[in-house]
Amino acid sequence: MRAFAAVLLILCVACEAIPGRVPTITSPTAAVASATPTASIAPTATARPTPTPSPTPKPVAEILTQIDAAKLDDHLRALTSFQSRHPLHPGHAKAIAYLMEQLNAIPGVVVQDIPTQYNGVRLDNILATINPLPGSGSDGFLGGVGMICAHFDSTANRTPGWRPAIDPAPGADDNGTGTAALLEFARILAADRASLRMPIVLAFFDGEEYFFKGSLAYLQSLPPPNPYRWVINIDMVGFNPLADRLDLVYYTSKSVSLRDRVKEANQRYAIGISPLVEQLATTDAFILDAAPFGLVGGIPSVALVQRYGEIDSTFPGNFTFHTVNDTPDKITNKRLWLKAAKLTLATALDLARGGAQL
Repeated sequence: MRAFAAVLLILCVACEAIPGRVPTITSPTAAVASATPTASIAPTATARPTPTPSPTPKPVAEILTQIDAAKLDDHLRALTSFQSRHPLHPGHAKAIAYLMEQLNAIPGVVVQDIPTQYNGVRLDNILATINPLPGSGSDGFLGGVGMICAHFDSTANRTPGWRPAIDPAPGADDNGTGTAALLEFARILAADRASLRMPIVLAFFDGEEYFFKGSLAYLQSLPPPNPYRWVINIDMVGFNPLADRLDLVYYTSKSVSLRDRVKEANQRYAIGISPLVEQLATTDAFILDAAPFGLVGGIPSVALVQRYGEIDSTFPGNFTFHTVNDTPDKITNKRLWLKAAKLTLATALDLARGGAQL
């Protein structure tokens, strides 16, 4: 295991906010303000009307059909159009502007841009919180918060001679696929607030390609007690010409119950990810944004990802990731991408509707 103590020491400095962009919150719903994570910086707020969700919650299976494959593809193409989302590249700021624009356009979502830094490089964690509708749920709000996360930054550091401030890093599979899914979740969950019994935070983390510096910085910034009850990470889920396979990475034995909930959702809603390969992570060798929450925070955490699968008859390995060739045309299994999005959302809805008894 790499020395987490050293990482944490570095990140103690990284957690300090950078002057410049003011974190913003729009469309405040404040259904359960005491349980919603807040930044250490005082944000500004702008009120706007919120929609009235249906008083009768739709079945989870029906909600899953609302994930629009065309919208996923549109978001992916927009994200890759910026050439690169590496923090040193001009396209990074364009990606942030796109995410903020898309999220702010959805009534009923609380949006925050929480800046941090790593080695003098600015990182922006963007959080979109969907709160339960006030008074909804037969037993009311149960406390705690759930998280679905994906990183939006990109890199092409496996391309010889690549220059991060100048050269492309389209990051279509890694991780335009997961980022696009989160944008779809925001749209769908905002209309399904009547069914929620706990808030769901959609975390668009920055700096994952710096060894998950953005997500760890955010975790370190949270005042105790940590509000999160579970974390689901979606990262690289659009490539596999051989099978609809994904790895289910779970962090230490504390995440076994959450791992099982993912497996149950795959069966209950006939999503069809097969094989769904379990991988236990007890070290930070699995460089994913679920890692700090599971290993440092002790929070039940899992990740759906293709990257760590062994090359076999169900997985050929995606050798374009972290190169300039990770382009939209390499998303060769859009069916798998849609299934990964459905499984992530199904698990989160089961947890948030039931109060996340893990």
